[in-house]
Amino acid sequence: MDYELTDTDFERISRLVYEQSGINLHAGKKELVKARLGKRLREENFGSFKDYYRYVTTEEGIDELVAMIDSISTNLTSFFREESHFHKLYEIVPETIKETHNERQVPKLRIWSAGCSTGEEPYSLAITAKEIANGRNYDLKILATDISTRTLRTAVTGVYPKEKIKNIPPSLLRKYFQIGQKHWSGYYRVKNEIKDIIKFRRFNLMETLPVNSLFDIIFCRNVMIYFDKETQKSLVNRFYDSLKKGGYFFVGHSESLTGLPHRFKYIEPSVYRK
Repeated sequence: MDYELTDTDFERISRLVYEQSGINLHAGKKELVKARLGKRLREENFGSFKDYYRYVTTEEGIDELVAMIDSISTNLTSFFREESHFHKLYEIVPETIKETHNERQVPKLRIWSAGCSTGEEPYSLAITAKEIANGRNYDLKILATDISTRTLRTAVTGVYPKEKIKNIPPSLLRKYFQIGQKHWSGYYRVKNEIKDIIKFRRFNLMETLPVNSLFDIIFCRNVMIYFDKETQKSLVNRFYDSLKKGGYFFVGHSESLTGLPHRFKYIEPSVYRK
């Protein structure tokens, strides 16, 4: 069944998505909304987009509202995507650990992967941090958040098909992944020593930021491009407040804070510091 998405329905849905998630669906996204939500309508036997909108705005439809946001949010990611950022960590992490270390305590490192999708980014961060540590003991924790419950389910399992791990150097693959056997042949699972570093959590970036403690490093890459300028401005300033003094903020290579009022110091393209 092919559902018609009227301009009125599209405007209502776009406004709801914006209110709930900050994602800005301009007119050019109408066909994307029709395709992705049309699948939800068919699966749940809704008669029209109007009926669907009416349902997701009721208390009864709260779970379907979450599913709607899942369907709309874009989830493109890969291991060690935008590789130069991970090289930069080899400069930043030792410096950060040195600054926070004292004789009585194990040095700490706190990282937030905001918009972590199916988990490739936080796992890449954890692997990089372990490699930098090179066997030295320090307290490493990574918070990984996303608005999509669907992508987080994949992230938590830490199991990926062969085509997803092609960017991982063979030496790291052997060290940090288990190779699937029998009916899991062709799949790779992240080892527990990496999984145990990461806490995955559903979190909407429009809400109050998730923890009281501050971070040394925040990655929010290729996420803000889906928000309008006002939402970007608010988010960037809240990220600033969530970093320790001297902490680093990474955005995607195609993103920039140019044109946004902010308090960060520019370090290099897509890298900023508090």
